[in-house]
Parts: sequence; structure tokens; C-alpha cells
Amino acid sequence: MTNASRRPRAISRSALMASALCASTLLLTACGGIGGGGGGTNDTAYVARDVETLYSSAKGYLDQGNAQVAAALFDEVERQHPYSPWARRAQLMSSFSYYVGRDYNKAIASAQRFLSIHPGNRDAPYAYYLIGLSYYEQISDVTRDQKITEQAQIALTEVTRRFPTTEYAADARLKLDLVNDHLAGKEMEIGRYYQRSGRWLAAQIRFQNVIETYETTSHAPEALYRLTESSLALGVPEEAVKYAAVLGANYPGNEWYEKAFELVGDEAPGVTAS
Repeated sequence: MTNASRRPRAISRSALMASALCASTLLLTACGGIGGGGGGTNDTAYVARDVETLYSSAKGYLDQGNAQVAAALFDEVERQHPYSPWARRAQLMSSFSYYVGRDYNKAIASAQRFLSIHPGNRDAPYAYYLIGLSYYEQISDVTRDQKITEQAQIALTEVTRRFPTTEYAADARLKLDLVNDHLAGKEMEIGRYYQRSGRWLAAQIRFQNVIETYETTSHAPEALYRLTESSLALGVPEEAVKYAAVLGANYPGNEWYEKAFELVGDEAPGVTAS
């Protein structure tokens, strides 16, 4: 998402959550164990190691900011010790490490794998949250395809639906407001394009979708104004007056209402709403 100033970043918050997750387990000694060295990728090569050493080394790299190596080592914990109680924790920490390293596809895959194996685990809410964050961080500007934005919407909605009273749901709801605003912005961009092309009915459908699906977003006033424009162009002045009236009732004093009031006054004098 290019408008970064409007979008809260989740990495620092997630880092605190991951630390809390680590501290809450019986594996407390591993979280404070030896850190990663300077070996880099050499440390991720397959070498049979005891689980404590592997997990501790991974946590050390993560603490030092080397998320990619940390993720690879957490993956090694699961590969080398799949039936150890450390393996479950390593799966989630691997997802978090990929997220911190901005390898969002791997973060999503790792969290989804954790959920497929441990659907009822107490850390499942955090896994769902990581999936939502990973989609959210990939949202692009409204001029591009919004498939990722839609996936973020689905994933964040899942967090709020499954775990409505958690802090993850509270943060997901905040992000959903921005996701919906983004999707509404895309609808507006397409609708304006159709207007410029003289495809008034197609434009009407896009603007109608904004006020029906994204009515609480910042784009709703302009959508009502554009519906007023399109209705006049389609030869339905009564509809234009209706949209202008709705705009005035919900957003009195808004610049888009002032434009709509002036427009219907010029183009549909004396016409009443249908």
C-alpha cells in the first residue's frame, strides 16, 4: 500500500507478541539461550543437532534481526525433531520470522501449516492474525489489481469472526477499515474511468457498489455525487435528485454535496426525487 502514512505498521507490535508467545511456553530456557553466530547460511545446512541447540540458535538470529536465517533454523527444528514439543512452537516462530523478513508468502504457508496440524491450539488466533498481516502488508496502490487486498479482507475478517474478543481481532478491525477504504477506492477509480469513457451505466454500477458495500468509507460522498452525475447523463433526473438529497442528508456541508446541489440546480431545475 503506497499510502503508508495512513496505515499502521504491525511489525513492532508483532515482535512484542512473538516475544510473549515465546515467554509463555515451557521452553523458556531456549528463548534466552545462545544466539546465532556469524555463520549465516552455513548454520542452516543440514547437520543433525539437538533440539535445544537448534531452537536456541534460531531465536538468537531472530533477536539479532536476521529473520531469514532464523526462519530456516526454526524449520530445521521441525524437520529434525518433528515429534518434539519444540516442533509446534518452531512452526509458529518460523511463520513469524518469515513475516519479519517480509517473505510474506512463506509466512502465510507456514502459519497455514501450523493451523492444519494444530487447529485447536491456544496460539491459533495468532497464526490466523499472522496470515492476515502477511496479506495486509502486500496491499498495493489502487491502480493495481486488488486480489491481495481482497485476500487481506478475508483473512482479517476471519480473525474477527473466530476470535472477536482478542487483541488480534481489535487490531484486525482497525486494519479492515483501511482495507475496505482501499477496495472502495479501487471501485471509484474504475467508475471514474467508465465515466470518462462515456460508459455511464457501467460507472453507475461501480458507484452503487461503493455506497452499498463500503458506505462507511471516505469514498461514499463522492460516490453519491458521481451517481448524481451518471443519473443525469442517463436521462434519469429524478434519480439524480434522489442521490443529491441522500448526499445532503448524510453529509451536509460536504464539498461533494455542494457540487451535487449546484449540478441538479443547473441540470434538473424543479425536478423532485423519484
